[in-house]
Amino acid sequence: MDVRDLSLASEFVAHFEERGIESLYPPQVAAVEAGITRGERVVAAMPTASGKTLVAQLAMLSTGGSSLYVVPLRALATEKYETFSKLPDVSVGVATGDYDTDDETLGKHDIVVATSEKVDSAIRNGAGWVEAIECVVVDEVHLLDAQGRGPTLEVTLAKLQRLVPDQQIVALSATVGNAGEIADWLEAELVHSTWRPIDLRTGVYDDGSVAFDDGDRLRIELGDEPPTTALVADAIEDGGQSLVFVNSRREAETLARTLAAKEFRQAPAVASDIGETATTSTGRSLSEATEGGVAFHHAGLRAEHRSVVEQAFRDRDLAVLCATPTLAAGVNVPARRVIVRDHERFTGDGYEPLPILEVHQMFGRAGRPGLDPYGEAMLVATGVDAADLRERYIGADPERVESKLASREALRTHALATLASGFADDREGLRDVLASTFFAHQRDAEELVDLTDEVLSYLDATGMLRRDNGLVATDLGRLVSRVYVDPLTGAEVVEALGTAATMDRVTTLTVLELVCDTEDMSTQHVRSEEAGRLSEFAMRNEAQFTKSVRDFDGNFQSWLATVKTARILDDWIAGVDPGQLDDRYGVAPGDVRRLADRAEWLLSATEVIAEQLSDGVIERLSSDTESELAYDAVLDRLRETRSALLDAVEE
Repeated sequence: MDVRDLSLASEFVAHFEERGIESLYPPQVAAVEAGITRGERVVAAMPTASGKTLVAQLAMLSTGGSSLYVVPLRALATEKYETFSKLPDVSVGVATGDYDTDDETLGKHDIVVATSEKVDSAIRNGAGWVEAIECVVVDEVHLLDAQGRGPTLEVTLAKLQRLVPDQQIVALSATVGNAGEIADWLEAELVHSTWRPIDLRTGVYDDGSVAFDDGDRLRIELGDEPPTTALVADAIEDGGQSLVFVNSRREAETLARTLAAKEFRQAPAVASDIGETATTSTGRSLSEATEGGVAFHHAGLRAEHRSVVEQAFRDRDLAVLCATPTLAAGVNVPARRVIVRDHERFTGDGYEPLPILEVHQMFGRAGRPGLDPYGEAMLVATGVDAADLRERYIGADPERVESKLASREALRTHALATLASGFADDREGLRDVLASTFFAHQRDAEELVDLTDEVLSYLDATGMLRRDNGLVATDLGRLVSRVYVDPLTGAEVVEALGTAATMDRVTTLTVLELVCDTEDMSTQHVRSEEAGRLSEFAMRNEAQFTKSVRDFDGNFQSWLATVKTARILDDWIAGVDPGQLDDRYGVAPGDVRRLADRAEWLLSATEVIAEQLSDGVIERLSSDTESELAYDAVLDRLRETRSALLDAVEE
């Protein structure tokens, strides 16, 4: 089937043909035959690089109205925004932040790219543009299985179907064990394919050779080199690039330095681009590695450094990229040979094998259409039995996608949001909403009854819910849902604000400790050699904290991570450069930015809650005049800190 055979406007046909897309791949043909261009619901389970993005574009360009493209990550939102913005005469908007707004301006766009959290927030805030969407495309729908993110995607899809029952839904998925079950839940046609535009063979390296799934065996001359180095060198000698997956940032950096010393390729321009803005040991190490045509990629890098590395690898300026597994589910950086050196992950309770689906997604990065004649992906059997690796991963069916909604954290958030946004006003209504989820499709919604009752009791006890002839979200409950924080965070913030309102002096460190000591904040790990210094710091500065250090109630070690994170952000606001932060706290630039983004969101939410407390809109812990004035003082400090944090981010 040719693009010209489709009922697309001529400018779209010309757009695709100019990019070399004249004929559809077999999975794309199957999707068209299933009705993606006729408004039908479709679940397309296809391998990486088999054309899912074009499937999405055909659906969105065939609808008579606006479309929504839902992504799991901000990085993917940026990538898809750039792709769709190239479509002629198509207005594209992107929404990934500011969870407490309805963003009605998004309704002016033909395509809106958003994270599932942003769509969930828009629904909570009554955004009219959501109900005007005619086609919803969900990328990486198999992430229904993910802790945290999965329940949000699941409940958001359930609510979208209630808001607009005839809305077209196109769900894009990796090849998973139960794609048909997802399709049944969404009342969609399943398109399942294992076809790829170039051949991919997978195997396991062991004892000097790679045994592939097609029966072929590739001999590797090791010499004095470790297996991974020899596998990389072999691919480069054959004119290809290598993408190597390891299990930690440290391993990615160490391997990159080792491989760079081999000088597979010179990339002085890339090294210069990174070196000009490298202010930390991580940045300088990256610049040095790229001199030898090798880079590493992980979440600790500055965003601009990640972008430089990704583009340089796509442009073939770099020969090797050493990455952590997060890259497999992120941006598009294919290579002829993918090497999975580390196939276990440390979980806190020991090392566990990587999921089959995750390894298959790594494999899917092998082979660049139009540039590579084939793709190869292999696991390295070092210290493990090669036969066990082969049995677990090569040709094995990936795991089933299982709902993660049955958790206390997920249910308290989504139960409150369901009540606060008017989707239900009693137990039966809430049960009805839960009955439309993927969990209920897979199992029995009645299994959630006891946990739901526990969550409702918690919301009642914290003043977010009233049981007045049904279930009614209080002003506080509606506010917590609107600012998009976990109800536990909401309760923690109200209590901490009450404490801060009685303090003689509220500082930047005070409000940073307040937001960092919440359920929604990720904190920086405290190294053993830091614990003593942080304890001493906390004792000296006890008057600035909302928690008593001498009479501490709770997990003190966990709170020290809160103090460390607050200090990092306080120093960053004060102008301490990333290099000094790295030296003081062992925190990489990418981590500082991640912490700052999250703290800014929580400061914004806390500011809104404090305003309502100060104005008496929601119940405060004290009603005396001194407390009112103190709330105003806390508000001033919150605003100053958030403003300073935003300035630091922009710089």
